[in-house]
Amino acid sequence: MGTGGIAAGGEQVMTALKEEFDAAGIKDATFIENCKLHKVGCRGFCARDVLVDVTIDGETSTYQYIEDNMVKRLVSDHVIGGEPVKEWLVGDDYHTFHDKQKKIILQDLGKIDPESIEEYLAVDGYKGARKALSEMSPADVITTIKDSGLRGRGGGGFPAGVKWSFCAGTEADQRYIICNADEGDPGAFMDRSVVEGNPHAVIEGMIVGAYAIGASIGYVYIRAEYPLAVDRLHTALNAARKKGYLGENIFGTDFNFDIKVKLGAGAFVCGEETALIASIEGDRGMPRAKPPFPANKGLWGKPTIINNVETLANIPPIINKGAEWFASIGSETSKGTKVIALTGKIRNTGLIEIPMGMTLKEIIYDIGGGIEDDRLFKAVQTGGPSGGCIPQQFIDLPVDYEGLQSIGSMMGSGGMVVLDETDCMVAIAKFFLAFTQEESCGKCVPCRLGTKRLLEILTRITEGEGKKGDIELLQELAEDVRDSSLCGLGMSAPNPVISTIKYFRHEYEAHINHKRCPSKTCNALLTFFIREHQCVGCGMCVRACGVNAITGEKKQPHVIDQNTCIKCGACFDACKFDAVLKE
Repeated sequence: MGTGGIAAGGEQVMTALKEEFDAAGIKDATFIENCKLHKVGCRGFCARDVLVDVTIDGETSTYQYIEDNMVKRLVSDHVIGGEPVKEWLVGDDYHTFHDKQKKIILQDLGKIDPESIEEYLAVDGYKGARKALSEMSPADVITTIKDSGLRGRGGGGFPAGVKWSFCAGTEADQRYIICNADEGDPGAFMDRSVVEGNPHAVIEGMIVGAYAIGASIGYVYIRAEYPLAVDRLHTALNAARKKGYLGENIFGTDFNFDIKVKLGAGAFVCGEETALIASIEGDRGMPRAKPPFPANKGLWGKPTIINNVETLANIPPIINKGAEWFASIGSETSKGTKVIALTGKIRNTGLIEIPMGMTLKEIIYDIGGGIEDDRLFKAVQTGGPSGGCIPQQFIDLPVDYEGLQSIGSMMGSGGMVVLDETDCMVAIAKFFLAFTQEESCGKCVPCRLGTKRLLEILTRITEGEGKKGDIELLQELAEDVRDSSLCGLGMSAPNPVISTIKYFRHEYEAHINHKRCPSKTCNALLTFFIREHQCVGCGMCVRACGVNAITGEKKQPHVIDQNTCIKCGACFDACKFDAVLKE
């Protein structure tokens, strides 16, 4: 019952299960004791939603692609009859998807009801916060986080414990801690899923962080576009207050702390910490120059710590199990795990958690199941719209902060978009530039105008109007925008351009010099025609064409008038017989 599951029909399946249980009299049946139906957060394997577990006597069977019209048989055959419906069960790839993962953040997402504080307590919830407040000093907590090697999971990878120590060491009569849940990367859904599936883990992490730095007020900055996450967050906060885990004298100590929720309007730039602070203060979300850094002078001029959802959710297990345990996971410089939204041209899309240092090849082929339709792997985009495109030659690269940076990409918040041979790298760079250009706040000239000029050049190239010198102009302009922009959005916006020129320059040259798109993606550079021997004269292409460029008698081969054709590709998409070709 995360957003993906609900979109696939999870609510209808849940309703059907309740109705079927009532119809079967299961609640009063003596032959089924302790029968319970409950919802959980994201299960990770989003490609197979709706997922349903049936557990009887400790044996769990997992079903995939469940719809409400399948529920009657599921209940009668398995819940009541004890016989699993074998043709609906997940296959070996489901287990392969999970077996190579190392779950810390996602460990309980598919097990507990996110709206039940009791179920969170049953998996040692709030144990870490109680331990920190009752048995450790604030300095001890900061030392533990430092020793664990935890780095911020929001993009920059700055050591969390060091950041906390800066804030705690700044003299002030008030300090704040902010959870940045304003995840806005295209194809990213890590933080949203954690808040939807286990909001108490984030709240507990904020309690520990607030205690460590001496903050009495916290904020969760979350975009209003995440209504399910917002609702579950409010439910969790209210439950925590009723238990006495928020408010005054938490766990019987003299520590007072509470959390407020601030809804963002969906501006990507508000993921930048100074723009986020401006938004909470009631101003337009625009970044400011640093220093001073928020840890020294942040919200309303007071020392402020800003960590993202994943960073904060790591805090309770570190306090519970110790710094040495966490530091034993991952690579030499990047400790712990990373939650990744695995999307794109891959068989097993979903939410995964891997130990830092796992290779791209393991992620894409072992967990992701390889490229869909058995096409060739071409590249992977990491770090969201501000990341870089990594080509096939680096398929064995370990995924950690230094590894990705060494080849011109970045970890970012954890988005990973897999591309295959049908993807045009010039068009990919254009897609991400279009996003960052639209999301630029406009405060500084390099980002406001530089991204616009970059997008104009890329658009021109994909429309067959590229000219000699465009590649060099793109490189020069990209470096200027990167080096002179005010905040991280502008500094990293040119990364898709820089990386695609570096590793796929030949595609740019083909577009400019030969007016050809090697991947057959840029319609303006293609010619559409119909193969006579394969056309059955069904007329689908005629009806799809908006400019009447296709003619032909019914049940006779059709023809495209090249002088009229606007190369929109509608005929190619409409043809069911592969008769329309593009060259």
